[in-house]
Amino acid sequence: MWLEQLLAEVRSSFPKISQAADDHYERRFGGESPRHAHAWFESLANALNLEMSRGVDPRQHRALLSHLERALNSSAEVFECLDVAFVENLFWQVPGAKAAPYWQSLPARFKSLYEGFHGRTPLQ
Repeated sequence: MWLEQLLAEVRSSFPKISQAADDHYERRFGGESPRHAHAWFESLANALNLEMSRGVDPRQHRALLSHLERALNSSAEVFECLDVAFVENLFWQVPGAKAAPYWQSLPARFKSLYEGFHGRTPLQ
């Protein structure tokens, strides 16, 4: 799978959170900016961070996270993007109490990537 294909799949399969990611992307880069997949997946992580901060039930995003975890196996390009742009930005500035339910439901491979980069969980 190519990165652009994954982006299209996520946007069509998960329209609500994708719209939030689009909004975040446009605030950061402007509405006329072409979509760059790495920056968009960073925006997706930030949209999820906002959901966490608002106390949205993580079960609403279980299918998305499972879909993204499965995509890790598709290509080196997809793996690198999800590792660097998505996982490394998850939980940014989210209080531990708000992050905990998402951390508990986060797929194991994402937990491993997160801890490998940050050297800790977002709960510490």
